[in-house]
Amino acid sequence: MKIAVCADETYPVHAALLRLLEIHGHTPVRFGAFTGGDVSWPEAAEAAAEAVAAGTCDEGIFLCWTGTGTCIAANKVATIRAALCTDATTAAAARVWNHANVLCLSHRLLTDDLADEILRAWFTTDPGDRGRDGVARLAAVDRRHRR
Repeated sequence: MKIAVCADETYPVHAALLRLLEIHGHTPVRFGAFTGGDVSWPEAAEAAAEAVAAGTCDEGIFLCWTGTGTCIAANKVATIRAALCTDATTAAAARVWNHANVLCLSHRLLTDDLADEILRAWFTTDPGDRGRDGVARLAAVDRRHRR
């Protein structure tokens, strides 16, 4: 899969994240600080989320200091279901119950080992049908509030 990766600042864990994506057989598509230099988190997340929404990228992994800002920005783009995850169990649950297509992570909390655990959970968890009803209800909420 093509995975949109974006961040607002460059952090050492980025190298491990890119390496892990390739180990899992995915192709990173770089946005924001992954292309060099610090950028604004709303714009980085918007550009990467648009690539996922358009189908240019299959999924996304977005980072900022807490992960919250990129998560909020990504969720402003229609069809994006971004989830802020701080552990592997939460990442797996976001796939099952929310059919999340963007994983948001915190630079502040992320280590190479934790990134590996979270990515393994993210990429090996099949969303399946268990969360389908909730995702359909979420789409209805989204339709009511988008103008």
